[in-house]
Amino acid sequence: MDEAAARPALVDITSVTKTYRMGDFDVHALRGVTLRIAEGEFAAIMGASGSGKSTLMNILGCLDRPSTGEYFLDGAEVSRLEADALAEMRSQTLGFVFQSFNLLARTTALENVELPLVYTGLRPALRRARAKEALERVGLGERLHHHPSQLSGGQQQRVAIARALVNRPRLILADEPTGNLDSHASLEMMALLQQLGDEGMTIVLVTHEPDIAAHARRVIVVRDGLIERDSPIEAGRWTEAPRQAGHPAAPVRVASP
Repeated sequence: MDEAAARPALVDITSVTKTYRMGDFDVHALRGVTLRIAEGEFAAIMGASGSGKSTLMNILGCLDRPSTGEYFLDGAEVSRLEADALAEMRSQTLGFVFQSFNLLARTTALENVELPLVYTGLRPALRRARAKEALERVGLGERLHHHPSQLSGGQQQRVAIARALVNRPRLILADEPTGNLDSHASLEMMALLQQLGDEGMTIVLVTHEPDIAAHARRVIVVRDGLIERDSPIEAGRWTEAPRQAGHPAAPVRVASP
């Protein structure tokens, strides 16, 4: 048994489907996905446009519900939660990082990171302390009072990661977090995510770039609404280890970072 398999599952989905009605047609975005992600794993989800990877990410993030199947997050069956309970689970358990940084232009880095805490009832002094701690964790302790326009793209994405961390989530979901960054800033961003993973944070990253996926410890390839390949990464490469039937495994080459 590998180390990840021995740890408790933070994400556990079984036979999940998602069907959208588009006019007179049904679009089957997910066709029966089963996936387990253990606490402390750093996994990358890859797939072409229309493969179902974004739908899978939305379900993992409690932004959408499966049509059928079960989704357990941190032991709770979230697929059947009411809207208020689902929103509470999302705010307490998940942190989101997006391709567009989604920062408020007229507020400082500290205020941007503090924002998710405004709705938690924490006292202002404690909110500021938590936000400062999160920014220091991502290496921006000297940029607390800078506005987004005064920060580089990589620094803005670090602010976004600090904002995702400030609620002390169990799971970070990063959707193309390097999409708006140059190659140097992308490498810095992935080094930061690797560091968070080494510290025990559970991270699921969506990317279409193999060299970015190679920084994770596991790659999940989605195709036509099914998991085509689910494989560990060793020394910057992942090997063929299909977990779900439906498509033959094809060779995948990934350059070492």
